[in-house]
Amino acid sequence: MGVDFYLKFYAKDRPTAERIARQTYARVEALNAIFSDYHPASELNRLCRKPHGQPVKVSPELFDILQRAQTLAHETHGAFDITAGPMIRLWRTARRQQKLPNPEALAAVKNRVGYKKIKLNRQTRTVTLLAPQMQLDLGGIAKGYAVDEAMKVLKANCIHRAFVAASGDMLTSAPPIDREGWRVDIRNVDQFGNIYPRTVFLKHQALSTSGDTEQYIEINGQRYSHIVDPRTAHGLTHRMQVTVISKASTKSDSHATAISVLGHRAGLNFANQKNLQTLILDLKNKKPRITESKRWKW
Repeated sequence: MGVDFYLKFYAKDRPTAERIARQTYARVEALNAIFSDYHPASELNRLCRKPHGQPVKVSPELFDILQRAQTLAHETHGAFDITAGPMIRLWRTARRQQKLPNPEALAAVKNRVGYKKIKLNRQTRTVTLLAPQMQLDLGGIAKGYAVDEAMKVLKANCIHRAFVAASGDMLTSAPPIDREGWRVDIRNVDQFGNIYPRTVFLKHQALSTSGDTEQYIEINGQRYSHIVDPRTAHGLTHRMQVTVISKASTKSDSHATAISVLGHRAGLNFANQKNLQTLILDLKNKKPRITESKRWKW
């Protein structure tokens, strides 16, 4: 999925730990073979190559993640949209070449994008893509899903004190022995606008961070995030970093992405409507500020 997965857990001995780690990573690799938009042979890419309008039966995992993604797409009126793959690919090329995507190319892919162009049938577990040459991209939800599944493997092996992370997405079970939780540092801003690390201790919780702090391009003084707004076909230009804490990594991952696209005001409203623990770091008049949702507890 383009990122490193990290495990930390307590087992009775090293051979047991190594066996369980292999099982856990094997599960992540299996999901990568389903969800990846980089690998031509992935189940996701095979689905996208099928003729449009044709129902295609998919694996339980792919159907499950598509259902979750489509629910969030409806809730955000398309701010979160896994059909934005053609736009995202153009922006990936733009970051490599350090120049903006061709406007004509962006305009040309718009008719291949739109969450309403996916039809799901629960009874038959089939997916129908309603437009030609669609390209689904699960980058805003797949890592979180894989983190949740990795934790399931650990729990099935009676591992109850664990930490699983994939880039900015992490999930914890019971805390380390004699600790109040798994220590995670996030960014905070003091009254003078200075950014400093803020420590939270997680147990039985997921935390995801989304934003443009690492992946972006800057052209003619304008910064464009790697996160693309499917509604405009452009990389985000509002400088934001969103942190969401929830019970499951699939939820925290996808909702952090959605809030980033929605922007400060609409994103905060969405977080409050959904009772999400959310922390938004953004720039107002070029000065960092922190905004907490009503449910934020740290």
